[in-house]
Amino acid sequence: MRLSFVLSEIFTGLRRNLSMVLSVILVTFVSLTFVGASGLLQSQVNQMKDYWYDKVQVAIFMCNSTSVSSNCPVGSDGQPAEVTDAQRDHIEELLNSAQMKPYVDSFAYESPKEAFEHFQDQFSNSDIASSVTEDQLPGSFRVKLVDPEKYPVINEQFSSQPGVDSVADQRDYLDTVFKLINVASVVAIVIAVVMLVCAVLMIATTIRLSAFSRRRETGIMRLVGASRTVIQLPFVLEGVIAAAIGAILSSAVLWAVLQFVVQDRLAPENPGVAFIGVEQMWWVAPVLILIGVVLAGLSSVLTLRRYLKV
Repeated sequence: MRLSFVLSEIFTGLRRNLSMVLSVILVTFVSLTFVGASGLLQSQVNQMKDYWYDKVQVAIFMCNSTSVSSNCPVGSDGQPAEVTDAQRDHIEELLNSAQMKPYVDSFAYESPKEAFEHFQDQFSNSDIASSVTEDQLPGSFRVKLVDPEKYPVINEQFSSQPGVDSVADQRDYLDTVFKLINVASVVAIVIAVVMLVCAVLMIATTIRLSAFSRRRETGIMRLVGASRTVIQLPFVLEGVIAAAIGAILSSAVLWAVLQFVVQDRLAPENPGVAFIGVEQMWWVAPVLILIGVVLAGLSSVLTLRRYLKV
């Protein structure tokens, strides 16, 4: 009897305030979508770090005719010259030395011709490919480190060697990308917080209007001795149900993005990138639903304490 009464009151409240309930669902949906997106972005950053930091290399660029480093040889005309065979062989000997063995896992030399071929292949769909010539690209040693964190040791050892133009750590480029993703994640969180505040206020307004429209029924219930819980529970559940629906919708949209955009399109087109999968939603969806239910429940209870005297 009591359960059927509570359910009928919930249905009545949802029907009477349908427009407000839909507003709560939409605001909760948008806010929790941003919350979920920020969490997924952070997971993507962490996965890319774990994947790429094991694969990053240190590039030791050798001198060529366009180099300006003081380590580079100078031709008879006073202009920068390419690295000599002796200088290049010396760098290779250092990489093979016992001193570098604890730091260097493996290395390979990329000639200017190979660098040019890789560049043309990478930028085959861009106009920049036709503006670069082979003599503009230097040869380089691509070094895989035992521990990527030991890059300063390699930089200190090779940056001042004759014939070396510069030493670059690929992690620097990755860190820039990761920072941009982190900024996007922070922006999503800020927007989510603002939208969550709007959702809480919308829920409070909906519950307040629902309580006002049913003040006669609640008055009769008080007179016949209904408990505080029985009177307030339908109002609380109205807000919780609306928020839960919004959370479920946001979870469904995020799942669809992961499945149809990330997995079905981005992943096949970028096989070298470690994208997150739809299994991430196994922890994101429950968190979103929990956030929506808790916020709706707290907002409803606090509103009822102020506007519904029992």
